[in-house]
Amino acid sequence: MNQCALRLEGLVQAYGTRRVLDQLDLTIQPGEFVALIGPNGSGKTTLLKCLAGIITPQSGTVLVGGVDMTRDAHGAKARLGFAVDPPLLPPLLTGRQCLELFASVRDLPAIPASTLQLADALAFSHWLDREVHSYSLGTRQKLGILLGLIGEPPLIVLDEPMNGLDPLSAFALKQHLVTLTRDHGTAVLLATHALEVAERFISRAVLLIDGRLVRQWDTATLDAIRHDPDASLEQVMVEALAAHGASREA
Repeated sequence: MNQCALRLEGLVQAYGTRRVLDQLDLTIQPGEFVALIGPNGSGKTTLLKCLAGIITPQSGTVLVGGVDMTRDAHGAKARLGFAVDPPLLPPLLTGRQCLELFASVRDLPAIPASTLQLADALAFSHWLDREVHSYSLGTRQKLGILLGLIGEPPLIVLDEPMNGLDPLSAFALKQHLVTLTRDHGTAVLLATHALEVAERFISRAVLLIDGRLVRQWDTATLDAIRHDPDASLEQVMVEALAAHGASREA
């Protein structure tokens, strides 16, 4: 039996008296492409930071590939790729230097050929030897994604990765993620508001409202939505939001 790529059990995180995550459970298997959706303020970013080890939840367990993030953060993070937020990129380093640094952290002798191929597909190659401070937001977004995917870890976590990407680059990234899930058994968790971006590619969607996962749509349900000319994941999610009394902002 394969080890779960990600298992979250009973996660709780509060700011003051407000619970941002409320006894949250989630399991992702190898090869799954899961979209995390929900309105603003639902807890998506906090959830991603908890599972990436950036925030330690007040209670609950984060297991990445069976490794407990609290007990062995290094071992858990070695199995996880988390895209770097563009504002956190070092402005005086070049893109190549950033990639070399991340490669060394993952004990890779050089930037992998697959990373350079993805850089080319994202039209990033000609920026490799320029300093980060000269990049546009979209170019920084591309570098942050490349850093998260370097070494093709078993679990990849992306927060609104299509923001700032041109249509060709967004399509290339989606195709790359599908290839990783299909051919390498990589698990992908993608938090997004742009449901039309994810709808055709994901194998499961989960809806987060007020720190709880209140609905999910499995592969069979998503296939039915895709084949219904009068339905869309966006429409279904809006209806679910209304049913749970949440804002329709998404």
